[in-house]
Amino acid sequence: MPAANIPTDPHSVRDFVLWAEQRFQQARLYFGHGTDNARDEAAWLVASTLAIPFAELDARAEYRLTPAEAASIRSRVEARITTRKPLAYLLQEAWFAGLKFYVDERVIVPRSLIGDFLPERFQPWVRPAQVHRLLDLCTGSGCIAIAAALAFPAAQVEAADISSEALAVARINVEAHGLDARVTLIQSDLFSELQGRRYDLILTNPPYVEARDMASLPTEYRHEPELALASGPSGLDAIIRILAVAADHLNPHGLLIAEVGNSCLPLQQRFPQVRFVWLTAASGDESVFLLGREELTRHAARFRAAADSLADPSR
Repeated sequence: MPAANIPTDPHSVRDFVLWAEQRFQQARLYFGHGTDNARDEAAWLVASTLAIPFAELDARAEYRLTPAEAASIRSRVEARITTRKPLAYLLQEAWFAGLKFYVDERVIVPRSLIGDFLPERFQPWVRPAQVHRLLDLCTGSGCIAIAAALAFPAAQVEAADISSEALAVARINVEAHGLDARVTLIQSDLFSELQGRRYDLILTNPPYVEARDMASLPTEYRHEPELALASGPSGLDAIIRILAVAADHLNPHGLLIAEVGNSCLPLQQRFPQVRFVWLTAASGDESVFLLGREELTRHAARFRAAADSLADPSR
């Protein structure tokens, strides 16, 4: 939507997008839960409130809102500013891999870079026809599990999370996407309840925020479950525990694909001997890695020693 003078008394769709953008900029909000700037956040709020498909927003730019519609938008704008809640929570919707999901404060807002690679189904590293069993570990809202189930229509998908509250949200999304028969939800602390299960592909976006970063997170992030973000002093606790046993849960030629955010450099420094394959997202980010079962097995003793040291720091 092209820029224009900011209306002091908004009436049209365009007016309200520009007005909301200005209010968000004045309030110095933090963006990072579906948008990265005030204009896109304002457009999302207006489109969702008016039930206008985002792609049609420009075409509806001159539509004049009813008093009730205007009041609803004003109320949501003020709630976004005063509560500092991510807009996804206020709207109870988020978008991931082109799909719409229900979200609330029981789960983090979907934003994993793993979604960038699902349209191509991780090719050339993954042979889609060979993916029959797939695990989404730390599933949260279920967004990765659901998007993966649609990307790999021949696969049975299991989605595990330690949080029963997160799994309740995931259940809403699984049912909304009509995937009850193909996506199974399991409450599990990582692999603890998955003994004996093996997969062709394991996807995971585990907690990876280090303690220092947790202490300085913007207010918006503090509305998200700490359990889904914090991962010890270095941000590596969860991924180390995953690496320690992932090989035991992969079929021959199986792959682990994980996102570790800002912990990518500490992870490489912790395990310099490991040949991580770092995938490049559309943004240029390289915080998603791939490891095959063979490489995981080769370094299993190293990973397990690191996991043991988490329980006993003196080791």
